[in-house]
Amino acid sequence: MKRKRLGEILKDRGQISEEDLQNLFKEQEGKIVRLGELILERGLVDKSSLVRALEEVSHVPYNDCSALVCDPAVLHTIPKAMAVRLDILPVRMDQSKLVVVMAEPQNVATIDEVRFTTGKDISPRLGFRAEIQSAIFRNYEPAATATPARRASDKEALETGPEMEFISTSSRQANRDAIQEIQAELNQKRTPAVRLVSQIIQTAMDKQASDIHIEPQAAATVVRIRVDGVLRELDSVPRNIQNSLVSRVKTLADMDIGERRAPQDGRFMVSVGQRRVDLRVSTLPTQYGEKVVLRLLEASAPILSFAGLGFPPGIVARVEQLITQPQGMLLVTGPTGSGKSTTLYSVLNLLRKPAVNIVTVEDPVEYALPGVNQVHVNIRAGLTFASCLRSILRQDPNVIMIGEIRDLETAEIAMKAAQTGHLVFSTLHTNDSIAAVARLLDLGIPAYLIASSVSGILSQRLLRRLCACAVQTNVTQEYSERLEAVGWFDPPESVLMPVGCEVCDQTGYKGRVGVYELLWIDDSVRSILRGEYKPDLVRVAARATGMRRLQEDALSKLKAGVTTLEEIIRVVPLDSVVSAACEKCGHDLPMAYRFCPYCGTRRSAAGLGSTLPTTPMPEGVLS
Repeated sequence: MKRKRLGEILKDRGQISEEDLQNLFKEQEGKIVRLGELILERGLVDKSSLVRALEEVSHVPYNDCSALVCDPAVLHTIPKAMAVRLDILPVRMDQSKLVVVMAEPQNVATIDEVRFTTGKDISPRLGFRAEIQSAIFRNYEPAATATPARRASDKEALETGPEMEFISTSSRQANRDAIQEIQAELNQKRTPAVRLVSQIIQTAMDKQASDIHIEPQAAATVVRIRVDGVLRELDSVPRNIQNSLVSRVKTLADMDIGERRAPQDGRFMVSVGQRRVDLRVSTLPTQYGEKVVLRLLEASAPILSFAGLGFPPGIVARVEQLITQPQGMLLVTGPTGSGKSTTLYSVLNLLRKPAVNIVTVEDPVEYALPGVNQVHVNIRAGLTFASCLRSILRQDPNVIMIGEIRDLETAEIAMKAAQTGHLVFSTLHTNDSIAAVARLLDLGIPAYLIASSVSGILSQRLLRRLCACAVQTNVTQEYSERLEAVGWFDPPESVLMPVGCEVCDQTGYKGRVGVYELLWIDDSVRSILRGEYKPDLVRVAARATGMRRLQEDALSKLKAGVTTLEEIIRVVPLDSVVSAACEKCGHDLPMAYRFCPYCGTRRSAAGLGSTLPTTPMPEGVLS
């Protein structure tokens, strides 16, 4: 017998009409809200009747959280950020089981995550989302368990470290005056919203975050930060100060605080001690209010060496050879946040000296490099990548760095500059180095121009590094099969696994390391590009000269204990993970293939050896 849903039960009992039900379904479209919550919010069914229907649907008893006081010892089993994120509240211990009130008690994934975190069996109870969130704030409120950002909204906020100074980047006097007023409010500690903005930015800077997300939700406003490429929850802000918080940020960024229906962009700067951070602000209207994202760009961030970025020795030698040439082009590819700009800044840092004129055009200028002429794109003023590039060519440059090739015009000018005695660096958004050639062809660049202009294409990703708290764990049969699925056919008996400590904020990871793939454009690749372009032919030719693919570099770092298999699967493209070249004929094969269907060669134990008998692969690849 088919189990009835909530709407059907209420309709059969005569407690809701078909018309009201259909209206609720329409209102529910495109929103992350449950039907029971909408019914309760609209007052269409009394709470007791709705609870009885929900218990019948879910087969889980209801627990009223409106006046619930939880055992403090039980609250410590689940972090507040996790409780807010999952809409759960630990209530008490019932013999050996932990009783947890949940907005979605039938969500198996949530129950599994709570069980894994607490190490206890879970006894779920049904609760309404708004009641649970309210109970979370009420029960987790004591200062002993409050996060730094949360304490900033209290009247007795603790003194923080060096004083934060807000700096206007606008030419408008009105914005400068407004920032001075906000600075005075911060110094006098009168306005909770201003202190909260300061504390959120300070905490994000301390944790080396790249982005801050302020996201309004039904019961509260959640603050998240992106650290090492992964979002994590920082705090929750009560709804009653959400508008004040957003308004202060918009005022600092010189936005229109009266406009809440359209997206806006702005920026401002903060100075804390010797650190100076440029914040790029973007707002987006949502169903619960304006979502705000702040991108943190630290102008004084250290420029790392190639070895510090994680470059394999073979790639370091070839990149150094490439950037010492008098002309040519190096393209760096990868998705947003894969470290392309950091790589190019490291290259420019090696090249900058009094005898070299370096000019960059960026959107935005992320790091300030002394001795380098950096231009910021301003599309509203007509200052695009292409128009800047034309002007730069009249500035007698030796080295040109273009933030990104986005269109045919920019690509054509860059290619011609690389042919006329300039060293050109730029970025593209593609999955790997070979796909970058196809992207240039799609933009309309002739193959012969690519062959004569581009010297090398570097593809990269960033993997999180294991924290020092990682522990050695025996490899299970299931884990061994997962390793074989990505090309490690001789897995070890044990591997390092993340644990979590105070240093890494209980994530198990601290910092990131790059994985790289360099397509060296030599004569063999150029001859293919000048003929009928076929990616497979380019790949075979590149592998013959010793190119390691992204997953090979990633697996070498896994074997060295730098990262984990989960990180590789999360970051490296799936098509790169599941294939590697045949050792004899060079065709890419799925990792599960033990024999090549093209030439019949048996795969070696490592599965990632040399591609051709006469040309060995670089050392260190799963050896």
